[in-house]
Amino acid sequence: MRSTASIMHLDLDAFFASVEQRDKPSLRGKPVVVGGVGPRGVVSTASYEARVHGVRSAMSSAEARARCPHAAFLGGRFDAYREASEVVMALLREVSPLVQPLSFDEAFVDLAAAPDFDPARVHDIAEEVRAELTVRTHGLTASVGVASSKLMAKIASEINKPDGVFVVEPGTEEAVLGPMQVTAIPGVGPATAERLRRLGITTVEDLRRFDAAELSAHVGASSGASLYRLARAQDDRAVVVDREAKSVSVEDTFATDLTDRVLLGDIAEQMARRVASRLRRNGTSGRTVTLKVRHHDFVTHTRSTTLPAPTDSGRVLAATARGLLEGQDLAGGLRLLGVGVSGLADWVQDDLFAAAEPEDEPDAEVAREVRHGRAGGRDNGWYPGQDVHHRGHGDGWVWGAGLGRVTVRFETRETPPGPVHTFAADDPDLTHRVHPGSDEEAAGTVEA
Repeated sequence: MRSTASIMHLDLDAFFASVEQRDKPSLRGKPVVVGGVGPRGVVSTASYEARVHGVRSAMSSAEARARCPHAAFLGGRFDAYREASEVVMALLREVSPLVQPLSFDEAFVDLAAAPDFDPARVHDIAEEVRAELTVRTHGLTASVGVASSKLMAKIASEINKPDGVFVVEPGTEEAVLGPMQVTAIPGVGPATAERLRRLGITTVEDLRRFDAAELSAHVGASSGASLYRLARAQDDRAVVVDREAKSVSVEDTFATDLTDRVLLGDIAEQMARRVASRLRRNGTSGRTVTLKVRHHDFVTHTRSTTLPAPTDSGRVLAATARGLLEGQDLAGGLRLLGVGVSGLADWVQDDLFAAAEPEDEPDAEVAREVRHGRAGGRDNGWYPGQDVHHRGHGDGWVWGAGLGRVTVRFETRETPPGPVHTFAADDPDLTHRVHPGSDEEAAGTVEA
């Protein structure tokens, strides 16, 4: 544990939805949901205006529409999110050479690694970073926490969310953490919280009444030891910039236990394709595919299979992950799902006699829906939220599509809310607008 509050955690607020609101003036201050836009889609991010209606990440798009029918449901724009993320990460590296990105919208920063770091200025540093971030990203906001450990920095970034700062002074960690609900501790979701509630534990302070052995008896040895340690704010993990990967994996803990096998299958496929995308970006491949599930009672199982040869194919990994899920008992629901690939190699050898198929590069449900024709309102490749250009009207975005027509609102980040026009879906004057440097991917991280 450090003696100074020198680890900063920065979390961009409702990142994907905020980028959409920034770039689409007519949506500012209104509920926005980003994710799969078809009937089997999954919510990636919801704006705060949508969250008040109960919409959340990993919820099916159908349920989100039922909860907030007046929201704008948009497909993802990976290029715009990546562009904003790169701006933020570049700013953080100006603050310190030790930056550990966790995703597009989240990172740890070791402030003590900066040569001119002054522990007395941590709050000022955080405020300066937030202010400069908003300027450089043209209006995005972030929540920042600073503390003596990664655990407390991450928790601190949630305290004044959105668009706020909280600094945990060294020596106050247990006092800050104690009154919080036990769900503030990483890994404690609804199912674990319910199990702990039956023991009379609702706050972190309640949790401290139990020793490690007692906790282990109820939640398992590993989890019990972890809960005991984290309840006392004990965390000495370092900010790590680069680490040689032995495996590549993606996992997510759901806000509520999921029992829908179709939805879980779609999420597993989404995760497998994200893993494949990361393998390709790293120039690696893998042979062993592992599915990780955590049931409602916190019991965790993994199932693995080894492929004949290393692969970075999203199609192969997705089919394998779905196959592993088919053998899982979903009674009571799953609180966590993950897909990983190990046995990494720097070469790929797919079946030489297999029929060639185009590879799905995008990370997100929405991109797969668009390519396979399942997207709600899809027509000639158009999907809600997509950037377009019209020869006569200029730049805009797809409001909706269907029945051979596409409706566009003509506005950009720099303009006021613009007019709406409808065209034939095959209008030669209407084209897809791609950001410079884009590889036409779509967003895929499911934000917690």
